[in-house]
Amino acid sequence: MKHFIVILFTFSLISCFAQSKIDKQHKEILDEGIRLYRSEMASWYGTDLFLSQYSNKENIGGYLSYVEEEASICIFFSKTPNPQVLGTITFNKDYNVQQAKVDIKERPFSQKELDLYTIRQIALEDIPNDTLFKRYKNTNLNLVPLIHEKEKKVYVLTGPTTGGVVIFGNDYLITFDKKNKIRTKKQLHQNIIPIQTEATEGNHTILSTMHSHTSETGHLPTATDVCTLMLYAPYVNWGTHIIVSEEYKSIWDFKKSDFVALSNKTIDNIIQHSEKQKEN
Repeated sequence: MKHFIVILFTFSLISCFAQSKIDKQHKEILDEGIRLYRSEMASWYGTDLFLSQYSNKENIGGYLSYVEEEASICIFFSKTPNPQVLGTITFNKDYNVQQAKVDIKERPFSQKELDLYTIRQIALEDIPNDTLFKRYKNTNLNLVPLIHEKEKKVYVLTGPTTGGVVIFGNDYLITFDKKNKIRTKKQLHQNIIPIQTEATEGNHTILSTMHSHTSETGHLPTATDVCTLMLYAPYVNWGTHIIVSEEYKSIWDFKKSDFVALSNKTIDNIIQHSEKQKEN
């Protein structure tokens, strides 16, 4: 009995440690995904607002977005040798375009904006020269620069150019050092996964969709998964999205904008327990 108690206690400690590790990863992934989402939302809505008020389209060199506390900011910059900010669009957390502040005034970059612009341009110039990055028909590569807690990154997402589809995968992460030099480049998903926004099977509407991860991608959702799921939530009729790996199944709940990760062992135990209850 004594040995059994020791074994049980040891197993409990291991389980708690494993769950604590998963909880930490869960928070990191969700937080990073939300940062990506907030940046992309500002870009989506900011583009429409800026183009509706700025007439000299030939002068536009590009745009980028970033988060400042509660605000999400989208800036457009010129294509001149020494670019200037052409316009600034500021959103609150609910991205209400009626309450967005649109400032069509030319100004210099702030230091943060200059760093974001610099790493974005470096990534933009590097991508065509590296076979790591792939392009597919009816898609665009979207570059999302992020600076958070002194970490500098550019995420590369694949977005559809046609409606009615959500794309997971064909995404990349480029990291930079303090001097804005490329440090690492990584392919996140090993493939591209297009899913129809209104998926059907026969006469039935599918309310849950899924995609799978290889071990190279990781056992949990990626920050890009979280971003994509949040961006397309208003345009799909899915209740959940499941991400399957060798060790875990992660279930994204669209109503909660969050996911639960269950190990395959836990799922097996739940199934076995359920079957035993049915027998009794």
